[in-house]
Amino acid sequence: MRISARSAVVDGVLAPVTVRVDDRLITAVEPYADPRADVVLDTGVLTAGLVDVQINGAFGVDFAAAEDADWDAVAAQLPSTGVTSFQPTLITAPLPRLIAGLDTATEARDRQEDGPYARILGVHLEGPWLAPLKRGVHEAKYLAEPTQAAVDTLMSAVGFDILTTLTLAPELPGALDAIKRLSDAGVTVSIGHTNATAVQVEAAADAGAGLVTHIFNAQRGLAHREPGVPGAALADSRYRVGLIADLHHVAAEICTLIFRAAPGRVVLVTDAIAAAGMPAGSYVLAGIPVELGDDGVPRNADGTIAGSALTLDQAVRNMLGLGMPLPTVIDAASRVPADAVARPDLGRIAVGARADLVHWTEDFHPARTWVDGREIPALADTGVGRV
Repeated sequence: MRISARSAVVDGVLAPVTVRVDDRLITAVEPYADPRADVVLDTGVLTAGLVDVQINGAFGVDFAAAEDADWDAVAAQLPSTGVTSFQPTLITAPLPRLIAGLDTATEARDRQEDGPYARILGVHLEGPWLAPLKRGVHEAKYLAEPTQAAVDTLMSAVGFDILTTLTLAPELPGALDAIKRLSDAGVTVSIGHTNATAVQVEAAADAGAGLVTHIFNAQRGLAHREPGVPGAALADSRYRVGLIADLHHVAAEICTLIFRAAPGRVVLVTDAIAAAGMPAGSYVLAGIPVELGDDGVPRNADGTIAGSALTLDQAVRNMLGLGMPLPTVIDAASRVPADAVARPDLGRIAVGARADLVHWTEDFHPARTWVDGREIPALADTGVGRV
């Protein structure tokens, strides 16, 4: 199959392209639009599929409590937002419960392998090794330290093809050793929910950490004498930085500043919960009651922001609306997150990459989405309805 587009994001620039797909892979990228291709896209923009590395749920489903049909429903609906790969995220809970969640995610990934679904990359564990001072909505009673025994338990219980990212606070006792062990095993270690100083952020990178979970949120802030987590991570090229660009978690001016301070290192994430894609009302995040208000921001009972109701295509539109260049924004939602979780076969239009593609309308809404070269049909055609 050959897909032709008059405008596409390829290698960080806008250009015409014709993409050849064979056996789920991109096998040729031709620098022109061929009107004789099997699929001809004369309007809009063709890009690589989006990659969301932090999503707790969506469309009424909380991954912490999801059943088989729930997992399938979310994975079937995410392509409508341009997402072709994602990391379901489980927040702080007792370690046995998190391990059981990893097993459930493995079953869902294996069941969905032949589509039509967005691809489960693996699971992002956000906790339980977080700083109490910066816990956000994570339940204090479940927070713990990454002792050698706890890391042993986790590493012996799961396969590292399903545990792909883990967020922890690097200042906790045992954290640097945990970072080294996990990163050596191929897990992307992200620092987050942390009161770490700049010196501790640097030590975490030395140990193998390479990502920051939702920069500026739930972490020691930026100051002129103590750079904190944001300042240290923006200055250290070893870090990629996750950004929730809903314009509520982080002000618009700071969003643009982050892109300028860390070019090629920004990872757009949603941190979405079950409320994403749903109307205002009551939802649950890992057993925690959450209310989605008319302002589109989910909060727990004491008013703390609890994840987001963002979809990744809306994050793209938000950043474009702030004047950021289209190739830069698309890379932040596709190539950079894929690289952050060691998947150079995703998030790009390049020979050898998975044929995950999105055709956007002129106003940047996903019109058509392909995963492994197979177009994901409209929800009405899949037999899967809105949750």
